[in-house]
Amino acid sequence: MNHLSPTPGSISGAQLAPLIDHTLLRKDAQEQDFRKLCQEAIENGFQTVCVEIPWLNLVGQLLAGSKVKPIAVICFPEGIASTPEKVAQTQLAVQSGAKEIDMVLNRTLLKSKRYREVLEDIRGVVVAAAPYPVKVILETSELTQDEKVIACTLAKVAGAAFVKTSTGFSKSGATVEDVKLMRAVVGEEMGVKASGGIRSYDDAVKMVQAGATRLGTSASVAIVKGSEGKSNY
Repeated sequence: MNHLSPTPGSISGAQLAPLIDHTLLRKDAQEQDFRKLCQEAIENGFQTVCVEIPWLNLVGQLLAGSKVKPIAVICFPEGIASTPEKVAQTQLAVQSGAKEIDMVLNRTLLKSKRYREVLEDIRGVVVAAAPYPVKVILETSELTQDEKVIACTLAKVAGAAFVKTSTGFSKSGATVEDVKLMRAVVGEEMGVKASGGIRSYDDAVKMVQAGATRLGTSASVAIVKGSEGKSNY
């Protein structure tokens, strides 16, 4: 999977736009917020709109006829639901129009070194989401370096399309160091999504330089305009 290797200023906001998952996962978000989200995504040419499952039907209607895809988070943000529950959520998301799935890794299993169960958990979602791609959210701020490597490896073996840094609801979000590590582990054939705390054009470029092929943020408009913004993601 090819990815950009820009220097600051060498990539435009319009070139960043197709890498962006325009995200709204606040629990207090209302219908008008999702209408605005989808309009911004269409106007700016973002890759997707990322929401929780209950909003997929509305988002699908709002994005109809555009190139922007609706995507959903699964077992968010904790990741500790059983595999059957994650599979059921994934099936519901796909039935509701999701074209990509962002699932949260079960860190409890990972930290207990129950690696086969982690693998089966991811694989269950990958099978349920087919033919649509799955991203595995590691929550890197809560993992050791070794755990990050193992999680990336398990996600790759399980058939996930991406590994993703963070939910945006933990201690911290994406870092350049974590994105570089994840890219080194998964190689060029998988995607790496940087998410959490990406609020500016400079933030976005640094993540792409480090190897990210997708960016999850709610500050998407500010990013493509090259200006600072406030993110609720």
